[in-house]
Amino acid sequence: MADVLPFRALRYDPARVAAAQVLTQPYDKITPAMQERYYAASPYNLVRIILGRREAEDNPASNVYTRAAEYGRVWRNDGILVQDDAPSVYVYRQTFSAPSGASRERRGFIALGRVEDYSARVVFRHEQTLSKPKADRLELLRATRVHYEQLFLLYEDSGEIEALFSPETADDPTIDVSDEYGVAHRVWRVSQPAVLDSLQKEMRNKKLVIADGHHRYETALNYRNECRAAAESSNPQAPHEFAMMTFVNMNDPGLLILPTHRVAHSLASFSEEEFRKSCSEFFQIEETKAAIEPNCATSLLRERGRAGTALLVVTSKSAFVLHSPKTAASQFLAGLSARQRSLDVVQLHKVILEGILKLSEESIRNQQNLSYLREASEALAQVRTASAKHGPANIAFLMNPCPVQQVRDVAFAGEVMPQKSTDFYPKLLSGLTAYALD
Repeated sequence: MADVLPFRALRYDPARVAAAQVLTQPYDKITPAMQERYYAASPYNLVRIILGRREAEDNPASNVYTRAAEYGRVWRNDGILVQDDAPSVYVYRQTFSAPSGASRERRGFIALGRVEDYSARVVFRHEQTLSKPKADRLELLRATRVHYEQLFLLYEDSGEIEALFSPETADDPTIDVSDEYGVAHRVWRVSQPAVLDSLQKEMRNKKLVIADGHHRYETALNYRNECRAAAESSNPQAPHEFAMMTFVNMNDPGLLILPTHRVAHSLASFSEEEFRKSCSEFFQIEETKAAIEPNCATSLLRERGRAGTALLVVTSKSAFVLHSPKTAASQFLAGLSARQRSLDVVQLHKVILEGILKLSEESIRNQQNLSYLREASEALAQVRTASAKHGPANIAFLMNPCPVQQVRDVAFAGEVMPQKSTDFYPKLLSGLTAYALD
């Protein structure tokens, strides 16, 4: 069962700092330019903790992790970060514009969730993780003993949990801030015992799917195991047994998954004619205009995707849709379930990237010949113009977003998708709340 608890969040004091100057995007979405902008915004910007600058003279005694811990300690001592006086949950709503232009609101709440082994079948993953980012986040957690960023988890119900918070959100929010992408983030603190008790009871029978934050979830697992090993006795309520999570109903109308397009570049001896011929062995091919525009590409993919797999392939000279995988494609899908075979992203990775283009799983993980892009316009531009970094890209693969039902089904079956299969939009803002283990 899901064990969800209120907590006394560590939060920026609005009387001391403006939220817009100190909150950030998640650490793995912060570019070098964003990092510099955050540093300039405020001496208390969270970037100094979650993604601090590395320095040439760093050593085991003084480094990005020790500096993060010191910033956190000083900010707490100076009252920049203050801890709420009573256990609470934090209703979290994000209002934003979808790429279609439609306005949406995603609703959830921030609370503690028990960190569970996957074998317990309470928390489910849907993507593989890499060791390097987990090692980085573990060092940060060891040094700071604070969860400064939220994990993003999905549960499923018919709106009963959201209804618990309706009376609480009639008042002005505790936090109200817009980020650099125009997303409005509003948070209400809820500490009424009756509401908290009802919430815990409602969540007990839920299964949870990690939407975003797989690396940080597994970091929390590793840290929990370290703390268990170091303790002389087991305490199931110890602070390290929990992590800070944002919970969102997977039936929420504001839940949006965007596609992540792929661009293959720097391929040795690439022949467009040979590639096209190989594709015809494994898929049906439908021609479209070589100069197809992004909006038309998105519409075409959406329409063709209604019948199953649909991938739009664009090169500098042509564009065509791959659909209706042929029997021959199954040679690249051995050992995969029907659920996985039905995923466009699996067909792309296994049949095309690995099977036809002969890219290894390792090279794909390391992004040696592959770029991942949210915007279809950028993917198309890369195959139509030369890049200073890679020269002309060889092929763009445009995709439909993965439906949340497929994410759920794959996760509950104990299976995983290729990396960057989902892009839940918008991202959770970092620094709204923090969970201190001490």
